[in-house]
Amino acid sequence: MFNLKGSSKLSATLLALILGASVFMAGQVWAAKYVTDPTTGKVVSAPEYGGTITGLFHPGWETEHADMWHYRTVIHPTKIVLERMGGGNWGLPRDEFAFSGAIPNVPQYTGKLAESWEQPDATTIVLHIRRGVKWHDKEPMNGRELVADDVVFNFSRNLGLGEFAADGPSPMISVLGSLPIESIRATDSHTVVFKLKQPKFAALYHIIGDIYGNQYPPEVIKQYGDAKDWTKLVGTGPFMWTDWAQGTSLTYTKNPDYWGFDEKYPENRLPYIDEFKALIIPEEATRIAALRSGQLDVLGGPTTYALSPGPATEGLERTNPELKQFAYQNRGQNSAAFNGKKPPFDDIRVRRAMQMALDLETIADTYFKGYADATPRGVVGTANVGYAFPFAEWSDEIRGYYSYDPEGAERLLDEAGYPRGANGVRFKTVFNAHPSPAATDQGFVAIIMQFWDAIGVDVELKIVEGAAFGPMTADASLYEGMLWFITGFNAPLPVTTVGWQATGAYNNATGHSASEYDAMIAAIGSAKSVEEERQLIQEADRYLIENHLYLWGPIMPQVAVTQPWIVGYNGENRLGDVDSYVIFARLWIDQAMKAEMGR
Repeated sequence: MFNLKGSSKLSATLLALILGASVFMAGQVWAAKYVTDPTTGKVVSAPEYGGTITGLFHPGWETEHADMWHYRTVIHPTKIVLERMGGGNWGLPRDEFAFSGAIPNVPQYTGKLAESWEQPDATTIVLHIRRGVKWHDKEPMNGRELVADDVVFNFSRNLGLGEFAADGPSPMISVLGSLPIESIRATDSHTVVFKLKQPKFAALYHIIGDIYGNQYPPEVIKQYGDAKDWTKLVGTGPFMWTDWAQGTSLTYTKNPDYWGFDEKYPENRLPYIDEFKALIIPEEATRIAALRSGQLDVLGGPTTYALSPGPATEGLERTNPELKQFAYQNRGQNSAAFNGKKPPFDDIRVRRAMQMALDLETIADTYFKGYADATPRGVVGTANVGYAFPFAEWSDEIRGYYSYDPEGAERLLDEAGYPRGANGVRFKTVFNAHPSPAATDQGFVAIIMQFWDAIGVDVELKIVEGAAFGPMTADASLYEGMLWFITGFNAPLPVTTVGWQATGAYNNATGHSASEYDAMIAAIGSAKSVEEERQLIQEADRYLIENHLYLWGPIMPQVAVTQPWIVGYNGENRLGDVDSYVIFARLWIDQAMKAEMGR
């Protein structure tokens, strides 16, 4: 953590805080050098404009084009350029919502491109489009105002409605595409009305917060047929995408005409910085070196490649105590989907045995140095209180199937018809893993393979390149055995994650199909209240836990690291679904501190 001891220059800065020094900031009136962050109560350096913040970009996010209609991963390079109707309210007190565990939902939202919204009846949603929002001053939009027709164009294109009915919806659209939307129309230049065929409790969230509500420039699509060419991408966001050195970096330049103001300090127009640069650095040692040298400002958090507590974080604290570290809850990275459509994992006894073979407590204490949480959980992240089926309510029988019991595991395998052969092996299978260390912890996989070997299961670790790996997460017919998979999602609508296991659903990596479960998902979709939805999702989470569709491993907290001159950051990850880079529009650089430190 940031440490003031041992530095005369930083002590002088602290003295300035005590004396209440003032400075003049470009684009500002005279302002106090220090202000109180209204969301945390902390005293911080006052906002100032200018400079470049460097973060990270995952190489797996690089795509061939910039049009989300054709490819979902395009959200990553465009998420600081394009905007949607609403998003998380940066001005909320952090003890009310921290933006670091659960992803925000409508109660934590504020208007973005839609200044406000209303639901006059159960099948009508009205968006009041914000006035004065301008497209980037770039051909062919040339800074014109965003209007209701633009919003109708984008939603209709993604959903395959109106003039796009013949094209059908985007094949990537997922949950938003399942909404019973009958029509979308503009009733005036700044009002859009959605009509539903029947009531849908979650419709409001998806219309204002789904990534497929991101607004693309209609003129670009009309002129070129799509928005694939990133050099022609125009948005309304705080930054413009100005450079892409593939495999090296992406550069985003300040939008001087941005409509937004800081939710914490409403008199300040965003963004504060002139440029955000996302570096592609696959090797952890190189990333750590970039932090130490000051070439990298932010690691983890709103970027990627967060650190796990342990040698890396402890080493940085020893060598660079000035760096600030922020721990936050992670999803279940050390998990796997069982292919339940094919032997041997079509038998629940085999799936249970694979889990019972693992001594997660010992793994958490040894391999993960005591930092990991070995408590089992389901696909709904525990930060979603009221939605996740709490471990305290698990039956003794189910807890037993998630506890270390190698003898019990062997009995189940015998019962399932997989006795040990002459060589001691019961069967062979495959663990399909992503090559990125930030995705699959191959050290962890190597350890659990030893536990499986002890019960007679021979597991081969198969590294699958990114282009082939992605489709496997959506189609169980494309792989054998097990597939690395993220569980424990702290999603804004947990129905999304429990919905993946419905028949034919997107991201149904297990291949699960059961009429009983499909009926549960349908009931969630028809929920009439938050309370009813919570109860139904908790029941679905319980079903998935009891049916062992996934292998569970320990969860490690993640650690974001920032330079001491980065101000305004308190460990936040995102302001909405995949809405992370927009946080950089709300951070600023303490230029005096950076200069005093010789950076």
